Amino acid sequence: MTELKRTPLYEEHLGAKAKLIDFGGWEMPVQYAGVIDEHHAVRTKAGLFDVSHMGEIDVNGKEALAFLQMLITNDVSNLVDGRILYSPMCYPNGGIVDDLLVYRYGPEHYFIVVNASNSDKDYAWMVEQAKEFEVSVENLSEQYAQLALQGPLAEIILQRITNINLAQIRYYAFAHGEVDGVSCLISRTGYTGEDGFEIYVSPQFARQLWQKILEIGTPEGIQPIGLGARDTLRFEARLPLYGNELGPEISPLEAGLGIFVKLDKIAFIGKDALLTQKEQGIPRKLVGLEMIGRGIARSHYPLQKDGEEIGFVTSGSFSPTLNKNIALGLIRSDLAVQEAVLDVMIRGKAVQAKIVPSLFYKRG
Repeated sequence: MTELKRTPLYEEHLGAKAKLIDFGGWEMPVQYAGVIDEHHAVRTKAGLFDVSHMGEIDVNGKEALAFLQMLITNDVSNLVDGRILYSPMCYPNGGIVDDLLVYRYGPEHYFIVVNASNSDKDYAWMVEQAKEFEVSVENLSEQYAQLALQGPLAEIILQRITNINLAQIRYYAFAHGEVDGVSCLISRTGYTGEDGFEIYVSPQFARQLWQKILEIGTPEGIQPIGLGARDTLRFEARLPLYGNELGPEISPLEAGLGIFVKLDKIAFIGKDALLTQKEQGIPRKLVGLEMIGRGIARSHYPLQKDGEEIGFVTSGSFSPTLNKNIALGLIRSDLAVQEAVLDVMIRGKAVQAKIVPSLFYKRG
């Protein structure tokens, strides 16, 4: 049996009596006080996440921009220093290798953040694609711990212990500075649908910052948050998850990420396949679902219309914010009609759901 990897905050999770699970080969907290309680804390106050399992990859060299332009679907040429770009990364057939964030340090230097379960695969893919370019690709994942402070009170809390003027960091921008006297990279990003920050720090200082942020956020009711609430938060905000909404058999156009696919830029991996798909008609569409019948639509449950299978659930759960059972499903495009009723097959039983707008929650 393969031994699970642990983040530098493992002892903190034990001390907080977190329930730990295997998440992509990492032993991670799924909950502390409880998923619903933690979910509401992030929506109304603030929550602190351990996301040190995420992968960080450095891309450096005079052809770094050209390499990234070829590698991902979004247009890196528009990115300026100190800003961040979201993008899918595709296989030649248009399927998704992963989705990632690109941080621009300078025209020849970029910092890439990838999903934890994909970091080794992504790194190997990037190294293979980089062979034709004058660029270095280095896996720096072991050099970083990452904390995510999310929620409407996140800025108030973090400002108390940083020398960076957080109000000046725009959404999808970053800065270098100190948090509690420790050198960090701070970005205004997150995976919850709320305002907040992600803090990159040397692993040796992770416990210091974790303890300090929870301490100074006590008046605001800050809580440590596990992966359970992280999933319900991102799902309500229609933020995709690899293995659910994203994967090698799903294109970014099918996943509703067309805004991040710049088909008018120079050649990139997957461009021809995605162009063909758009010209011929995107075969499947990601839709929102609200359960009519009793039951929760879990990931990969079949979806049917008039007894015919038309797709599958990508994510589904009880929504603590909406107080109802909702889901996302990938179905035939011709059947993706608002208010249309279809069947979710729950353990072989057909349970009705209706198609609704898929952005279930938007802050403000």
